Amino acid sequence: MLDWSNTFNIGLNIIYLTMVLGTVTVVLLDNRHPVKTIAWIMVLVFLPVIGLVFYFFFGQNVRKERLISKRSFISIARRPLRGYWRRPPSDLPLECQSLASLFRRMNRSMPFGGNEVEVYTQGGAMLDSLLESIRQARHHIHMEFYIFNDDTVGQRVREALISKAREGVKIRIMYDDVGCWHVNKRFFRVMKEAGIEVYPFLKVHFPIFSNRVNYRNHRKIAIIDGQTGFIGGMNLADRYLHGLSWGNWRDTAIRIKGGAVQGLQTVFLMDWCFVTQALINDPTYFPTIEAEGKSHIQIVTSKPVGRWQEIMLGYLHAITGARRYIYIQTPYFMPTEQILTALQTAALSGVDVRIMLPWKGDSRIVQMCSRSYLRDMMEAGVKVLFYHRGFLHSKTLVIDDCISSVGSTNMDFRSFEYNFEANAFMYDSETATRLRHIFNEDEQFCTHISTQRWAKRSRWRKMEESIFRLLAPLM
Repeated sequence: MLDWSNTFNIGLNIIYLTMVLGTVTVVLLDNRHPVKTIAWIMVLVFLPVIGLVFYFFFGQNVRKERLISKRSFISIARRPLRGYWRRPPSDLPLECQSLASLFRRMNRSMPFGGNEVEVYTQGGAMLDSLLESIRQARHHIHMEFYIFNDDTVGQRVREALISKAREGVKIRIMYDDVGCWHVNKRFFRVMKEAGIEVYPFLKVHFPIFSNRVNYRNHRKIAIIDGQTGFIGGMNLADRYLHGLSWGNWRDTAIRIKGGAVQGLQTVFLMDWCFVTQALINDPTYFPTIEAEGKSHIQIVTSKPVGRWQEIMLGYLHAITGARRYIYIQTPYFMPTEQILTALQTAALSGVDVRIMLPWKGDSRIVQMCSRSYLRDMMEAGVKVLFYHRGFLHSKTLVIDDCISSVGSTNMDFRSFEYNFEANAFMYDSETATRLRHIFNEDEQFCTHISTQRWAKRSRWRKMEESIFRLLAPLM
């Protein structure tokens, strides 16, 4: 007599094996970095069913897809280009020209001169400046944040926006759907009812799962009247103002006044076109801006689609060109092999390389992954600093008192490969020196970890870090 139960199980096993082999084939044909390919094959083979689900959400390669049509891209990008050609920077520092050229060719971003930069290291100062700029708005307000919480900070911003909407100011808001999963949708509905256009980025519908969950808009930018812009690592939530139960929240954001605001405007309108299919290229959103300061700035983006990992390659170029020092602040440190090798090479050649990380992270798995890379860094001469005053969420890069960068990009695989990110790259000694001084001030609250001290960690801790490191390319 035919054993239908056994036959059914055999059939399921055959189907599952076929799916695994097919997925492994897809992974191989993607021609990714061998380390990442091997990691995904291990997950698929050794985690039955879970591995397939994990790959569906977090593993599929979409870099070859296009976000918006080429015609829409050109139509939006044309506006800041006109402003750039009206007043191209004539005094861009020689040592910065190669990096600026890389971004022009790869990211189609232009370096605008004559910008004024204000640096914020505390959430309260940044929030006050943002609210004041909102109050002064006369034409439009564009905001794009990974997290827009329904808490004291979020409500203060929302009420300020509603007040301006009632005055006739055009307001458009984007938030990341996953970053705001826990936010009651009524919070955004109140803004819509006040006439504000509000949209989630890459909405994920449950229980109909989607691999969109892996590709998040991590950008934090705001543009007011096309003349004032904000960019950095700060979201709109109470913890950025009041910190956590165990310490303060240390972050970095900047306010820009000058032509580079057109770069921020371009980023927002590209994302808006992708989310809403509405093409906005009215010249009123790109007003003529007089020189406000001395900083040259490029607004550079990266995304999980397209051929290049733009910000990662920019970091790589800047690091390899350093001659005196490289100071990095990042909450997470899971560098690509290219960045890892570049930092080691710089340190071995005598460049003063310092990496500042939080002593206590907001994710144990990510913290263990980050720490697994530190021995390799320290053995090459990189100075590792642990920030003890609270959670360091700042994402900054400063090189040789000339090149500096502030934005949303972490020094990890997720920011480089999976997230939609935006950074301001600044080419002037004044801003770089200011950020270097801030780094030095933060060092007062740090512990320098020597190679000898790091080697004394328990064997279990070393094993734990090594195991989690296998997952780093998948994070």
